[in-house]
Amino acid sequence: MADIKRWIPIEEDGIYILFGITNEKQLKLMHFSSQPYQYVDENGEYKTDETGQFIEEGFQLVQVSFSGYNRPYEKHGNKHIVTAPGYMLAFIDMKDEYNELGRKLTITQKDERTGAKVISYMQFYKGTSTIRMYHDVINEGDTEQTLEYISSFYYLGIEKEGKESSDTKMKLTYACHGWQKEMNFRTVTFPDMGLGQTQPTVLQRTSSTFELTNTGNWSTKRYLPMGYLENTEAGTGLYWQIEHNGSWHTEISDENNHFYLALSGPTEIQSHWFQCLKPGERFTSVPVAVGVSDADFDKAMGQLTKYRRMIRRPNADNENLPVIFNDYMNCLFGAPTTEKELPLIDAAAEIGCEYYVIDAGWYAPGEWWDSVGEWQPSIERFPNGIEEVTEYIRKKGMVPGLWLELEVMGINCEKAKKAPDDWFFVRHGKRVFDRSRYQLDFRNPEVIAHVDEVIDRVVNKYGVGYIKMDYNIEPGIGTELYADSVGQGMLEHERAYLAWLDGIFQKYPGLVIENCSSGGLRTDYAMLSRYSIQSTSDQEDYRNYATIAANAAAALTPEQAAVWSYPMKNGDMEETIYNMVNALLLRIHQSGHIVEISPSRRELVKEGIEYYKKIRSDIRQAVPAWPLGLAGSLDTWLSSALRVKEKTYLAVWRRYGEQDTCSIPIDKLVKSDIDNEKIHISLAYPAEKLHENVDYQLSDDKKYLNVTFRQVVMARIFEITY
Repeated sequence: MADIKRWIPIEEDGIYILFGITNEKQLKLMHFSSQPYQYVDENGEYKTDETGQFIEEGFQLVQVSFSGYNRPYEKHGNKHIVTAPGYMLAFIDMKDEYNELGRKLTITQKDERTGAKVISYMQFYKGTSTIRMYHDVINEGDTEQTLEYISSFYYLGIEKEGKESSDTKMKLTYACHGWQKEMNFRTVTFPDMGLGQTQPTVLQRTSSTFELTNTGNWSTKRYLPMGYLENTEAGTGLYWQIEHNGSWHTEISDENNHFYLALSGPTEIQSHWFQCLKPGERFTSVPVAVGVSDADFDKAMGQLTKYRRMIRRPNADNENLPVIFNDYMNCLFGAPTTEKELPLIDAAAEIGCEYYVIDAGWYAPGEWWDSVGEWQPSIERFPNGIEEVTEYIRKKGMVPGLWLELEVMGINCEKAKKAPDDWFFVRHGKRVFDRSRYQLDFRNPEVIAHVDEVIDRVVNKYGVGYIKMDYNIEPGIGTELYADSVGQGMLEHERAYLAWLDGIFQKYPGLVIENCSSGGLRTDYAMLSRYSIQSTSDQEDYRNYATIAANAAAALTPEQAAVWSYPMKNGDMEETIYNMVNALLLRIHQSGHIVEISPSRRELVKEGIEYYKKIRSDIRQAVPAWPLGLAGSLDTWLSSALRVKEKTYLAVWRRYGEQDTCSIPIDKLVKSDIDNEKIHISLAYPAEKLHENVDYQLSDDKKYLNVTFRQVVMARIFEITY
């Protein structure tokens, strides 16, 4: 039986980690928390109540599964636990060093039977309680091995702090996500997840797992690759994000009366991925970020926000936060012409926009969906060339932008008809179709040459400084060409796409490229560590957009979260204000028929943009808060906030409902040591003359901000200083 022979405690940046090494030289991750390990004897020495068998079976640092090896220990169903050679790995060494980012642990384990050598990397980030983790698995044996699964982070014992049942103390917050339904967070208990433990003193086992999984190239078409676990009894939180732009898997279930969290990229069971490793070959898992906090979602997201800024490509866009006008949403809707663009350009410049983006349709005279791929301007739409329009944008003091969708070719694109099949995803010997498009394979050098030519042309010939890079198909499980599995083909394509993107930013460091995938369907930090700005949604109803806007800063940094503001042709003053409030604490994607709305409403848009320019230097360093909790799609009152230095910016929305007054807790909005008598609250947007429908004041006990909106659809921005 395995027993802990040696303990290795790690304390860094508010993270408490405890490793154990057994008498059989197995490495065990026994603790990962914002609080110290609670099991110590009277002499202050570490101890564990786990039996030797359970220690031997569980607490692996990494799960690794090769084909053809027995897994003799407790396992039910498709759980990724007690994997082989994962449970057979023996500890070799741990390198502990510091670099420019912070502390870094490099841990080496090996299984002599299979020849599997696993090197685990745990990078800390100074100033945040977050680590980034990934693994290399190397075949040091003399026979080929097939890798079916490797975790990027695995931790057994997520519920072990405290004495209460996991049924009552454990909660999971995660985000359902979909086209026009982005950022839909929900919180559930373990019984809600099908993992109830009504008799915790009796050994409980289940074949059930709670899974958040993506299979395919739209990385966030169903869920965001992130989550937050809270232990209300212990007052601790654990948060994470999987940093991959394709297939990924999150799994929570039980093993030997404990619960585990397993995070990974693609798997064989969920996403048709496996890879053969010849002697000497290695595979690197996708990176994940994992962090700890108090049992407070806002604090956890504050730490994750800081970490996201640390891993992001340095760029001027996230420092300056320029205002973007895009002609698509509730405006030209993919039918641009010179005649339509010129008055819009004039109006966008007049209200203070700094980028002007010509969206879809500029490359075809009529219906363009299934013919895209060559990206040549339509002479019918732009008789004097698209350069006439981009030059006019520059003369008006703005940077021109264009819409592209480079990863696809339409089935009626002439270039696609002439290209060989290995330019595209192929399964069962056939090109993969989705919505009358083919998926290009970025592993192919000829494909790279094609997309490089397009980028070079739009930048150097058309004078473009902004690209809206869209992606509107889902090619499924992958491609069979040049790969052991279709999932491997998919993964290698995705990594090739990221490498290509790195090269483009190296060549054009000042170029701004927006990440768009039918709105927010690739909101992941493989992409967002490179792209400076992300489309959050294609939501066309500004009232519904409020939910997305309120929650966006949990999914990505506020300075990367582009939100549409599109005053409607037949709207009124309150509708225009509501549209602006949606965007003002994030990134403004201005649109709508701003030429055709009334001068007074256009002045409201201009005022909003002027206000944004005053506060954007705070937005890029602020951390988010949700005084009413995360917004739900049926909520009638919503709020979100950004906290920076001695100030908080607060957005408040009313969306129907009978109650015209909402009480907003102050404790989430100011520092805990602030005397509430010194709090000052002002209504920041729009100007005071429009506030006859608004009342606001602190409650008598100074614990709440009471806000009254007398119309059923309204929104405002407040500033709280202290």
